[in-house]
Amino acid sequence: SIGDLAFSGCISLTSIVIPDSVTSIGDYAFSDCISLTSIVIHEGVTSIGDSAFSNCFSLKQITIPNSVTSIGDRAFSNCDSLSEITIPNSVTSIGNKAFYDCESLSPIIFDEDSQLISIGSYAFCDCTSLSNITIPNSVTSIGDGMFFRCYSLKSVTIPDSVTSIGESVFAECETLNNITIPNSVISIGNKAFTQCDSLTSITIPNSVTSIGDEIFAYCRSLKEINIFNGVTSIGEDAFNSCTCLTSFTIP
Repeated sequence: SIGDLAFSGCISLTSIVIPDSVTSIGDYAFSDCISLTSIVIHEGVTSIGDSAFSNCFSLKQITIPNSVTSIGDRAFSNCDSLSEITIPNSVTSIGNKAFYDCESLSPIIFDEDSQLISIGSYAFCDCTSLSNITIPNSVTSIGDGMFFRCYSLKSVTIPDSVTSIGESVFAECETLNNITIPNSVISIGNKAFTQCDSLTSITIPNSVTSIGDEIFAYCRSLKEINIFNGVTSIGEDAFNSCTCLTSFTIP
């Protein structure tokens, strides 16, 4: 194993190859290695610790092997130069803010037959280059703020396995114009789509029972909303300042 803080702050380190004899990468193991550009992790590592590679501003490329099952909180946060990541199908959990503020990251690829169940809150927040994403059909919930302020995000595919969408998940996704909420979704959190300025229409399926506070507030291009008869309550300021809204269907 590589221990906590083992190479933290090694500002001249430019590349790493982690051999297959290593099974875990500790918390903050390579954090603040500001010159690090490339990481190769060989099969054998099963866990990447909290903030393991946080603030590696120059990191452009990393290979995560199929042996990894968990990616810790803030593991790659503030990796400004990271442009692409593939999550292998062995990963079952991604921690809170795992890829927070990876401003160059696009695309995020999930391997086929993904076993991913849990994605933490704000996991991809401030990934400002991310333009589209397909969430694997093993995921059951979308955590709070997962795509908050992903300004370039245009299209999201949500699978039928998802039952809940958290608070502020797509808030301030200014270019989001294509999203379908599947019939499996039961709850949508407050401010989930607030300030999605490019969203023009939305359908709330039968499965949803309540619409939270400010859920579509300031969606200034939203023209059409269809709500099916499962909804029993609409929260405060739910459609506040939807200035283009011309069609609203309530059962």
